[in-house]
Amino acid sequence: MKIYNSLIVIILSLTLCSCGSNQEKKKKYFSIQTENNKSTFKLGETMKASIKNKQNITIDSVTYILNQKTTRSKPDYSFEEKIDTERLGHNVLQAQVFYDGNVDTITKKITFLNNKSPKLYSYKIIAEYPHDKQAFTQGLEFYGDTLYESTGRKGKSSLRKVNYKTGDVLTKIEVPKEYFAEGITILNDQIFQLTWQAKEGFIYDLNTMKKTGNFAYNKSKEGWGLCNDGEHIYKSDGTEKIWLLNPNTLAEKEYIEITTNKSVKSKFNELEWIDGKIYANTWQKDGIAIINPKNGALEGVIDLSGLRKKVSQHENLDVLNGIAYKKDTKQLFVTGKNWDKLFEIEVIK
Repeated sequence: MKIYNSLIVIILSLTLCSCGSNQEKKKKYFSIQTENNKSTFKLGETMKASIKNKQNITIDSVTYILNQKTTRSKPDYSFEEKIDTERLGHNVLQAQVFYDGNVDTITKKITFLNNKSPKLYSYKIIAEYPHDKQAFTQGLEFYGDTLYESTGRKGKSSLRKVNYKTGDVLTKIEVPKEYFAEGITILNDQIFQLTWQAKEGFIYDLNTMKKTGNFAYNKSKEGWGLCNDGEHIYKSDGTEKIWLLNPNTLAEKEYIEITTNKSVKSKFNELEWIDGKIYANTWQKDGIAIINPKNGALEGVIDLSGLRKKVSQHENLDVLNGIAYKKDTKQLFVTGKNWDKLFEIEVIK
């Protein structure tokens, strides 16, 4: 019996190895080859690709798929695409090769970058206002003349309604101690607040500031910043991605990846929607990135270096974080974590 069982094990092992070997050989039939073996392309360039047929197998047809767009190949089974409306960042070019009643699906990782370096802007201070230096600012947003603020750290997180001119906290909602609160945004008479690593966000009634619900993160890694364009909500999670959320369910629908003309960028924190662009703090950087929400191009950087030196220096002082825009008066405000000042600034272009 032992010998019989051993034979079965050997036969099964050989069968599995044979299947694995066949699959491995099958994967090696074809590969995608780009012109000059390039894997990085910039806006305006044309990407050219072809099928490398390693064993000279007769191909019936080839279909290419890029960002869910399907394209039939040219007669020589090649592919061309001008990079113009594509989402920037990390992408995958896929090809389905049909041959002898079979189909092989092969892929090649590619990266699309912006074709222009970010424009560099400076600033001037228009006004200074008091700000609670105990506020570890994570989110900042105006609704009318009232400033709403989310503060972080476990055991100290809160949601606040603030008189921005005096710095007085009008209403303060304590967040449960186990959560580290992050960014906020206001849409449809609701306040949405992120938490950092709990993969959970909170919903509040704008008028009463009472918590009305929760929402989960399904695809995004963490909770960092939020903003909205009046219809859609955008969410950063510390990676190169900014997610587009369903405003009703808060589920992640799709994302953009932030790129310059040189690389893909990450660590975007507090977000604000200003005149059709996403303005974003970059964690540990003294500046604000200006991002095209359609393709992820990082189009500009506001250099705010020196601003941190203008607040009271103390042991708990932390980085620049907090962007708020009064749309009706076109005023831009910034602050930082544990800063005792809120600055109104003008961007100098």
